[in-house]
Amino acid sequence: MCLPQRGPKQCCSRPPPPAATPPQPRSYPTVPRAASETARRLAALESQLRDPQTPADQLPDLAHQQQVIYRVLSLDRQRSQAVLDQLPTRWRSVAERHLAARRAFLAMSKRRPTQVPAWRIIPPEPLPQLLAHYRKAEAATGIEWEVLAAVNLVETGMGRIDGVSIANAQGPMQFLPTTWAEPGIGRGDIRNPHDAIQAAARYLVRRGGLKNIRRGLWGYNNSDLYGEAVLLYASLIKEDPQALVGLYHWEIHYNAQQGDLWLPVGYEQLQPLPVDRYLQLHPRSAPPRKPG
Repeated sequence: MCLPQRGPKQCCSRPPPPAATPPQPRSYPTVPRAASETARRLAALESQLRDPQTPADQLPDLAHQQQVIYRVLSLDRQRSQAVLDQLPTRWRSVAERHLAARRAFLAMSKRRPTQVPAWRIIPPEPLPQLLAHYRKAEAATGIEWEVLAAVNLVETGMGRIDGVSIANAQGPMQFLPTTWAEPGIGRGDIRNPHDAIQAAARYLVRRGGLKNIRRGLWGYNNSDLYGEAVLLYASLIKEDPQALVGLYHWEIHYNAQQGDLWLPVGYEQLQPLPVDRYLQLHPRSAPPRKPG
């Protein structure tokens, strides 16, 4: 404490506070080469992401590694089977469903683009708010909230993608403006998470989702593979709602010809850009090189 001095007011000098250490930029996760090590890491991730004691600031990196492991394994059936064989029984079915869902999406799109998209990647709404939106929609329509969460995940990464699709679909649940304008479907703002989730539930009802959710999902995206993937993710959440914590923290990845690019929050492209040029500007978005 500074003590009063006679004469002009003085104060003892204090050293300036230490400069805050800037946060380290996040890195693209790596996947162990050995199946046994991958299995150990994956089992640990599944446990940590479901554990309420896991510090919140660790969840993004833990979930991102979980996501990347499944994306890498989905491309190599021999390698993924070796990992599955060494997983504890508790996690084997979980991993199988993750891999099946990812492979369904890979089967839907054979084309791998050479340009990154004209999107913005933004933070999603907090998970408790999204859960409230899903549950409100289920109460109003009867469409299970886990299905709505899975649709939100696969369409825009829980609202991270702020952009317009090639087909002109918009907002966190990717509605065509013409569909949004149908009587009884869209109310409010197509880009608002609450409004879009409620509208998605109403649309699934209109497309027969209460009698047959696969039929409703086919109306959402005309592919049986789409419905299969959505319902696989929904089954994980139904089995253990804590599984949603990991899915919520998944990042946006873009399966380009040059590799599986990570588009982090803060990504913003007003126009498509060649991937090679984008990677010159943002090399951290590229997957790590395989060890030689």
